[in-house]
Amino acid sequence: MRVLGICGSLQQKSGNLTLLQVAAEVAPEGMQVHLYDGLRELPHFNPDLEQAAPPAAVAALRAAISSSDALLIATPEYGHSLPGALKNAVDWLIGTGELERKWVAITCAVPSVERGRLGLKALADTLGAVSARVAFAAPIVRGPTLEAEVAAVLRALLARSAELSEP
Repeated sequence: MRVLGICGSLQQKSGNLTLLQVAAEVAPEGMQVHLYDGLRELPHFNPDLEQAAPPAAVAALRAAISSSDALLIATPEYGHSLPGALKNAVDWLIGTGELERKWVAITCAVPSVERGRLGLKALADTLGAVSARVAFAAPIVRGPTLEAEVAAVLRALLARSAELSEP
């Protein structure tokens, strides 16, 4: 199973990027987590830019998602919502179907369990616009249990994806 990890933060040393790096290290057997690092390259969403062909960064995003079985998105909460760069990426996918019926786990690396929930809800609502299926949506507290919690999220994503292949 190929999982694409997308960090909603553009910060170089983001706690959410660290969470995705941990996911790549603790992925269960049969799963590979590949990190996507192209959010900062995406132009602002503008349908006029697709008149001849999508911009290269947009085509790369679409190809990365199309070649993945599922996504793991780790993102901070900005102003009780999702970061603009992540929303922009989803906007580029609304009319093209790469996320349709794809399993997505969404989380955020937070200092305490009560943080990040509004951003995750906003992201889940946005993913609903592209008919993605959210398999997990809860914050993960940074600290000694981070690896175990990330591994549990990946197992949940694997189990939900396996449901699709059952007759």
